[in-house]
Order: sequence, then C-alpha cells, then structure tokens
Amino acid sequence: MGIPQNPNIFANNPLDRASYRRADAGWVAGQIADANSLFVPFYRLSPFVLPEETKGAGKDVGWLRMGLLNELGGEKPLIVFLGINKRGKSLFALDVSGLKDHENHPALKGLGAFEDLRGLAMAGEITPTELAILAQAKSMIDWNLRHGFCAACGAPSDMAEAGYKRQCPSCKSEHFPRTDPVVIMLATHGDTCFLGRQKIWPKGMHSALAGFVEPGESIEEAVARELHEEAGLTTASVSYHSTQPWPYPSSLMIGCMAAAENDSFEVDGIELSEGRWFTREEVKAVLAGKGDGSFWLPPPFAIAHQLVKTFAEQ
Repeated sequence: MGIPQNPNIFANNPLDRASYRRADAGWVAGQIADANSLFVPFYRLSPFVLPEETKGAGKDVGWLRMGLLNELGGEKPLIVFLGINKRGKSLFALDVSGLKDHENHPALKGLGAFEDLRGLAMAGEITPTELAILAQAKSMIDWNLRHGFCAACGAPSDMAEAGYKRQCPSCKSEHFPRTDPVVIMLATHGDTCFLGRQKIWPKGMHSALAGFVEPGESIEEAVARELHEEAGLTTASVSYHSTQPWPYPSSLMIGCMAAAENDSFEVDGIELSEGRWFTREEVKAVLAGKGDGSFWLPPPFAIAHQLVKTFAEQ
C-alpha cells in the first residue's frame, strides 16, 4: 500500500533513491558513464531550468546528457546520485559553480537559465514532483560544499557513496548528511487559532510558530516549549499533521496542531513582535481571497498555509 499524498511542496519525491547502490562504486561509475543517464546542473545552488515551450505550459528541469559532464563539471566534478526514475534512468545533480561565465557557456547558452528554487516553488512553474527532486539535489550539493573538511581533524575530506558520505583520509572519520528537525505548529483554542509575526516579515503577514527541535527533546516537548517561549501559551495536547522537506539548507519541517489550555498569551518581543487569536471565519475569508486586508497568510507552498487550511476546513 502506498503512503498518503503529502500536501506540502518539496515532498512526494517520485524517484527510487536506490540507497543500497550508493556504496557500489563500480555501479555508480557505470551509471555516470551510461549515455542514458541524466544530470541537472546547479550554479550556486540554483538549478538549471528550461523555459516554457508554450505560454502556461510550465517550465521543465534542465536535464542534460552525461556527455556534457566533464565539460561543465571539470576534472573532479561534484556529482551526486539522486535516484532512478520510472523509465529506469539514473539521475544526478552536478555543481557547476566553478564556471567562469555560466550564463554564456556554449553548452548552456540559449537552452535555459539558473533560477532560484524558492521562486520556482512560489510561482508554481515546476511540477511538485520535480520540485521535490530539485530540493533533494540542492540539499545534497549544499551539504557536500559545506563539508569539504573533516570536522574531527580539519583535513580535506573525500566524497564517497555517490555523495552521501564524506571520508577523511587522514583520521579515517566518516561524515554523513544531516537533516535538522523543526517543529511548526498551529495553536488552537476552541474556534480560534494563534498566529504571530516577526518584524522583518512583510507588513500584515502572520504565520504559525516554529523552532528547531533540541537534542534529547521529543516533538511534543519542542512544540510545547516553543509556544511557551515565544507566546506564553500553555499546551494541552499535540497532534501530527504532515512534514515538509525544506532545503534551506536541509531541514525537515514537522507540522503539528497544538490545543492550548486557554487563550492567555504574551509574545516575547524577540522571536515575535506581534501575535493574536484569529477566528475560523477570519482565516477562511483570507484563504478565499476575501479578507479585509488587515492580515495575510503564507502562500500555499509553505506548510504553515496547510496547517491554517486544515484548521479552517475542520
């Protein structure tokens, strides 16, 4: 039985990640050499994207043939295995940040452009499944770029297992990608939900509260702690909603609904500058585009939007 469809952007990755293949250096090398394999270039963590063929058709991921790998990636390319698609082709991501003139490179000029992943997600110009693949690629390239040196002894580290491990040739330490868990929760009390805002946010924007899960802390404990620290709320119960991979650089947003014991609150003035309880009808109106203009919510690509939508539809 398949898993339920996740409502969040950057989730629902369709690839077979074939993680059991990564340690087989011969197999990985064979896939890189296979003319049927494809790779997508990333320049400073922005993916290569092909323009719309016709207006409204949407943009496509700029998958390229492996024959261009050395030309774009150099002698020691940073290339990460992503997985195998439904057609049996192996897909990779390649860092091309070393190109001197990436916009005018002969292999790329006129084909497409490197675009910000967040902007693509907000605009809805790439299909959700392709956005999930690009999120995986961005996180993995970012991790390898950040961990070029051993955290134990400081020596240069080597990439291994198709990009999912780095090894230190000096002290033999092994390093693996990390995912940082973040709780994001919508506090509710009766027929209202609590939303806050930070000073740096656009005027009028309110959202669910969020914070990193600390070592030795459960999800429920993190939800209760963050709500109390930021807004003085006391939590009665916590329920799971959904998760969202968040490649900035590599977090997992854990969406929760939290029932508050009462409606008493006091914002901390540090994380939050404002906060208030909103009725179900108020958020319904904003979601329907019929709000009074006094506040607005994060766009649909954000998990906070999905949390508020769930509350509104209850």
